[in-house]
Amino acid sequence: MDIMHLIDRLEELFNESRPIPFTHSVVVDEDRMLDLIDQMRVSIPEEVKKSQQILSQRDRILAQAQEAANRTVQLAREKGEELIDKDPIAQAAHGKADDITRKAKEEANVIKREADEYVLTSLSQLEGELSKILHQVHNGIQALQPTYRYSESEDNQE
Repeated sequence: MDIMHLIDRLEELFNESRPIPFTHSVVVDEDRMLDLIDQMRVSIPEEVKKSQQILSQRDRILAQAQEAANRTVQLAREKGEELIDKDPIAQAAHGKADDITRKAKEEANVIKREADEYVLTSLSQLEGELSKILHQVHNGIQALQPTYRYSESEDNQE
């Protein structure tokens, strides 16, 4: 289940709660609150799994870029060796091989940089979402603690 949907349900539960007169506390349906908290606990690991998937995508992209660079370098070497056999144009072949190698490395660096930017952006967004969720859960706990303590003291007086 989407964590944002669960947060909306938590907020709805809070809004439906009955206020306690002369306090900033409310009475919340305990079963519904605990059910939402359990669902959040299940959903948060899903968000963490998504971040791990993003990291593995980054690694896969980097591996593909490295493989492409290696293939390009190998092709450049093979072409260079062929051109060396044709002595009059050997100098041009070396220059071209160096160009191809340089371009392949530049391309691999660009792909790596883009992959890193993508992963950083995705992880930053995930961190922001998780931070919001943690803050909202903390606020929910803070809102419930006075109510729980209040109901405990009433139980002890009986």
